[in-house]
Formats: sequence, structure tokens, C-alpha cells
Amino acid sequence: MKAIAISKQALVAGVFGAGVAGAFFYAPPVFQQASAKQPISIQQPNGAPISFADLIEEVSPAVVSVNVVSEREVTGMGNMEEFFERFRGLPGFDDYMREREEEGGEDEPQTREARSLGSGFFISEEGYIVTNNHVVQDATEIEVVLEDGRELKAELIGTDAQTDLAVIRVTEPGTYPFVEFETDTNLRRGDWVVALGNPFGLGGTATAGILSADGRELGANNPYTDFLQIDAAINRGNSGGPTFDLQGRVVGVNTAIFSPTGGSVGIGFAIPAELAVSVTDALIKDGRVSRGWLGVTIQDVTEDMADAQGLEEARGAIIADVSPDSPAQSGGLQRGDIILSVNGNDTTDATSVTRLVGGLMAGSDNTFTVLRGGEQQTISVTVGERPENPNAIPQAQTGVSGDNPDSNAKDGPLGLALRPLNSTDRDTLALDDDEPGLIISDVDSDSPLAEYDVRAGMALLSAAGSPLATVADLESAISDMKKKGRDKLLLAIRNGQRTLFVTADIGEDASN
Repeated sequence: MKAIAISKQALVAGVFGAGVAGAFFYAPPVFQQASAKQPISIQQPNGAPISFADLIEEVSPAVVSVNVVSEREVTGMGNMEEFFERFRGLPGFDDYMREREEEGGEDEPQTREARSLGSGFFISEEGYIVTNNHVVQDATEIEVVLEDGRELKAELIGTDAQTDLAVIRVTEPGTYPFVEFETDTNLRRGDWVVALGNPFGLGGTATAGILSADGRELGANNPYTDFLQIDAAINRGNSGGPTFDLQGRVVGVNTAIFSPTGGSVGIGFAIPAELAVSVTDALIKDGRVSRGWLGVTIQDVTEDMADAQGLEEARGAIIADVSPDSPAQSGGLQRGDIILSVNGNDTTDATSVTRLVGGLMAGSDNTFTVLRGGEQQTISVTVGERPENPNAIPQAQTGVSGDNPDSNAKDGPLGLALRPLNSTDRDTLALDDDEPGLIISDVDSDSPLAEYDVRAGMALLSAAGSPLATVADLESAISDMKKKGRDKLLLAIRNGQRTLFVTADIGEDASN
């Protein structure tokens, strides 16, 4: 299974006060060493437990409250705007505020001390503690409170915003009780779990529930994590706390909740132990996580795309763009390739590709099985290290102008009026000088592409994997697909400086 994370404010109720692939630097667990001290573990009871008391008593010494001091910039009026709002409209008040603004009464932004709280747990006797990134982000001071009431200073070892994990360490030498991650629990939906943490600053609090689901995705901001969903109550302050199985093994790190009220409604999310182990090991070793990088933009393969390409099922990810001078370009990957596997590991969608690539070591050689032109090929690529902002590609607000007033879209293939690209078009669309394509000058209302909001100024780059230099190329691609008995045509459409793959219906009732 997987591991760590807690209530995150992004999903409505974070704890602290409120990711092309997914992987990490797989270093050996640096905190494991020869020692007489062993991680806390208990015997699993048979059947449903009458009480969780023994489990909670055993693991509680390893769970801590995390208190954080940080600095935040606030406007000159700070939190007084809402206070002043109640006086607006009273005699003289608006005049006072106007005079204040004219006199430069709005103070410069100020930095003020802010305090937040969360949870964490020891993963080694040396004092390493796992918590959430959002709990300790921008911290100037970190303090942990142990179960026995001791308050200890802690230092930040490393954070990973992509998975919302962080590692801190108490500065006071000593031997601390600790728990361990369990990545092979065979945890199933319906199994009991117990969550411990520091909700609302109340200190050691235990709640119990079941594993409601696994493999939950929480949007584009979490490309590397499949979350565990649990119904054990977690609230503000639980972030970074552990979720245990009945043997006292950490199966998840609490990180987020879904709630219309801000409190627990039985839908909580935890980072699985399998992921948490690899991330925390990397943070302890290097203070950061190094992820593999291809330099491609990818999208899911839909059922229509699979049909158009002759795939038996919709799987893998299609490459929409290849960044210049990227590992993908150097290795020979191309726009329109469908990535079916990475080092023999089958891909299901764009997210799975992102995670597989992210898990590769920068500088390593890897094999990618792709579908290109209806044939499978194996390509070797040396992946690079994922940059801080891999998507920093300028996005044009509009395409080039559709400058063909004499065009008749209704009579054109797919209900489109088209013309070849010129040098100005290529500059605007950030295309290579020798890259072919057709500018869309007009779109008929009955075009099969109308549903994708295709409009004048965009460009068709390829059809069925073949580049388009002339309108005849498009007509030929349509004809070839029909001869193969297919009623869908895969098209690469350039909008601004981004490429998107769509499918067009080329059945008998479709456009000519």
C-alpha cells in the first residue's frame, strides 16, 4: 500500500490553518540502522476489535503535535477591512476614508508573525519526523510536542510540495519511540484504520474508521499521488498525522478532507505508505526529491482516439508536444506517439505515464514502447531531471488570423477552409521552419470539429499521424481511414503555442 499525508486546505479543509511522470529518487532507507530499539508493532486481533485501546496506547508515543511560526505579508490595514466595512455609509466615515487614501494613509505591506499547527510522527529513533509540506511551509520556527508533554525544537530536513510531504528532526539528542511504514499490507476497502493527530490543537486524538477507497485522484495539483480515502474523522490540525492498520503500521499520512462545512464529514484522504517511503527517504538523504523528466506534453487516449489508431482499448498517453532540446526530442520521441509502456510497465493514462517517468532517476536510460503510424516501436531515452517549472512555455492568447475571405468552409474537407502555413504563421505558433501544417480560415457550423470549439486561426498539423502540407494530404488521410473501415480520424490541432489531439467523425454522414 502507500503512506503519508493529512488534511489539506486545498480540498476545503487543510490542516495547517487553513505534478510528466511520477517518481522519486529511490534511495535505501537512510534511517534504518542496527539498533536494539525496534519499531512499535502489535499483534493483529482476530475479527473486528472490541476496542482499539491497546493499539492506540502502543503507537501514541510516536505521534507528535507540530507547532509552526512563520512570517506572512499583510496589507497595511491587515484584517481591519472587514471591521471598517460595517461603518461605511455612516455620516463622515466615507469622507474620512477618502482623505486617508489621498494622504497616503494606506500603509505599505507589513510582515507579521503567523502561527499554525499540525501533526507528525517519528519514523526513526534518531528523531526524524514525517509531516505535511503545507504544515511547515515557510516556517521560521518549528516546535513539536510529545505525548508526555515535552516541547522540543525541530529543524526542517526537506520538503516536497508535489506530494505535500516533509521531514523534520528534533534537535535534542535522544532515543525516540517510532513507527514504521508498511507498503505491503494488502489493505482492502472495508478494513479498519485508526488515525491519530492534533485536531484544532487539542493534542493526541484518536479516531477510527475504514478504508473507504484507494487510488483516489485529487486533481491536477497532485499528479504523483493516488490517495487513500478513509472515513476516520480528520480535521484541521490532523495534517501530517499517521493512519494505522490494526497492527500499528503506518499505511497513510493524513493530508486532506472533503467537506462543505470545513469539518469532518467522513471523507478524508491520506498519502499511501508506498509513496511516502520513497519520498521521505529522498528527503532525509538529499533534502529534496529528484524526479525524471521527458519534456513532453501528453493527454489521455480516448475511446475515439483508440478506435482511430486501431487500438483494442483506450490506454496510454498521446504526446501532444515535444519541448526543444528535451530528453524526449534527443531520444526520438515525436508528437503523435502513444506511450504504451515505460520499461515494460504498462501505462493506463497520462497520469500513470507522469508517475512512471517521475520515478525514474535522472540520467538513466529507459525504454518506451510507443505506437507510431499503427506500429509499435521501442525507443530508448535518457531522462533528465524535472525542472522547477517544466511548463514554462509561453501561451499565445490567440492563433494566427484567418485571412482567406474567399474560402468556403462548407465545401472543404471536414467542413474546414484551409491554407498552407507561411513563415509568419510558424513564428506565431512556435513551429519549426520546416514543419508543415494548414491554417484554418473558416469552420462550418456542421463541421465534426465544431464540438471542440475549433475556430479560424488554429492550425491542423497532422491527420492519422501523417503531416499535412496540403489540403490533398488531409483528403488522402480521410480516404485511407475509410478504406480501413474506420469512422474516426485522429487530428493534431495547434492553438496558440499548444497542441491538442482530437478525433473527427468521418462516417458517411460526416462532412465531405
